Amino acid sequence: MTEFRRITDTFYASPQIDPAQVAEAKAQAFTLIVNNRPDGEEAGQPGSSAIESAAREAGLDYIAIPVSSAGFSQPQVEALRDALGKAEGKVLGFCRSGTRSTFLWSLAQAADGAEPDTVAAAARSGGYDVSPIRPAMDALYANARD
Repeated sequence: MTEFRRITDTFYASPQIDPAQVAEAKAQAFTLIVNNRPDGEEAGQPGSSAIESAAREAGLDYIAIPVSSAGFSQPQVEALRDALGKAEGKVLGFCRSGTRSTFLWSLAQAADGAEPDTVAAAARSGGYDVSPIRPAMDALYANARD
């Protein structure tokens, strides 16, 4: 059973998916899968290449933007901004719990000039609390408005 959590009409976050769940993502009209989990983070976790292969076979776009325990970097935020800008439909981001995917999405939104309170409310609607990254969101938002 999948746990694709709606953040907005076009972005959903999920805990770890496996290749078999790619078919459900396709059935739910996702067009892009974003993997935010590094390979080998946990024993038994499906590898990025297996999920990418399943996505490509299903006709879905796929990108890996792994986020480790070291945290987020500007290149990761930019990579997601770019991927979201090119996406032609719904996007599914996943990691171990969906939190890193939601955090990275929130940072990308703030960098695009989305108001942090609105972004935080969207994340909350999916069950995620972005308060730990709120200062970074505020800074990215301020830079976007300059």
